[in-house]
Amino acid sequence: MAVSQGFREYVREQIERVAPLSMRAMFGGVGLYSGGVFFALIDDDTVFFKVDDRNRPDFEAAGMQPFRPFGDDRTSMQYYELPAEVLEDREDLRRWMRGALQAALAKRKKLRPRKASSSKSRRKK
Repeated sequence: MAVSQGFREYVREQIERVAPLSMRAMFGGVGLYSGGVFFALIDDDTVFFKVDDRNRPDFEAAGMQPFRPFGDDRTSMQYYELPAEVLEDREDLRRWMRGALQAALAKRKKLRPRKASSSKSRRKK
């Protein structure tokens, strides 16, 4: 689960060409955030982007595999390996990153509890 400093900096440089980025160490890997949204991670010098039903087919068509935190088929997460060449192409990176951010935001909306209506709006006049 190690992430080399050189790879971490390479990923930072490439992604910052297309969007603001912050990185946080987590569980031996690195979490990637843009605008406060957790959209990707780095593990074993491999980048994984968040997926959902909209962008997963792109990853599968490229032959990419899901992130498996335990290294076997026990558990996979909704993050798929990013094709290495995408990091080199600014426009491709922008497109793939947009999909990952949308997947992350959609997940966030599903998890956010609904606000109860205020008591003021329930009062009769």
